[in-house]
Amino acid sequence: MRRLLVLWDVDYTLVDSDGVGRELYQIAFREMFGRPMPQPWSMSGRTDRAIAIEVLGLAGVAEPQQVVGRFHARMAARAAGLADLVRQRSRVLPGAAEAVAALAEAGARGDRPDGAGDAGVVQSLLTGNIRPLAEIKLGPLGLTDHLDLDVGAYGDADEVRAELVPLARGRAARAYGTDFGGPATVLVGDTPLDVAAALATGARAVGVATGQFTAADLAASGAHVVLPDLADTGRVLDAVLGPQAP
Repeated sequence: MRRLLVLWDVDYTLVDSDGVGRELYQIAFREMFGRPMPQPWSMSGRTDRAIAIEVLGLAGVAEPQQVVGRFHARMAARAAGLADLVRQRSRVLPGAAEAVAALAEAGARGDRPDGAGDAGVVQSLLTGNIRPLAEIKLGPLGLTDHLDLDVGAYGDADEVRAELVPLARGRAARAYGTDFGGPATVLVGDTPLDVAAALATGARAVGVATGQFTAADLAASGAHVVLPDLADTGRVLDAVLGPQAP
């Protein structure tokens, strides 16, 4: 049986968390340093390791790579406390819950548009967030039921997003006994960095123009398929379950 590994981005792909992640950064930074956090140039599409190293450097930490683990540990310890804030401020983007559920159902039935038989679908995350932050952004909104979070790859692992792809593939291969190389892995995300991570690792890239980047931006970055959003479940299924290597 050929399985498909679908790796979802979190922010502005599945949810609009309305600054919850930035709030967690500020809490952790203030606890460690007793002052407001300096602002990174951008968080969009970057990993938490890259962002934290920049923030610590801006704060004057001499060797931020040596401190980032403690900073992430502080973030992880405080993440669960933001559950109520997520419920108050965050929202599931249109069609996201339906798309994840439909892929789970399609995988269980073995649907493939090319009629090639039982593909199976494993869904997880490839996100710039550390895992506790990703979980708190999704769990209170009911978006984790069909995701195997244990095989995902998270933003504390590397500064470069593309380096997360082999981590997720390796975890999924060990868990499911299947090779997810090449286009058997599909990344779904809203930034050119999501697309670049897919292209650098031979995965398929599905761009979703629900963040700050337009459909034209995502197409120009090389996405194999670009969707305006996830609202049309059938179109999402076609994009994600589309042509696969035999």
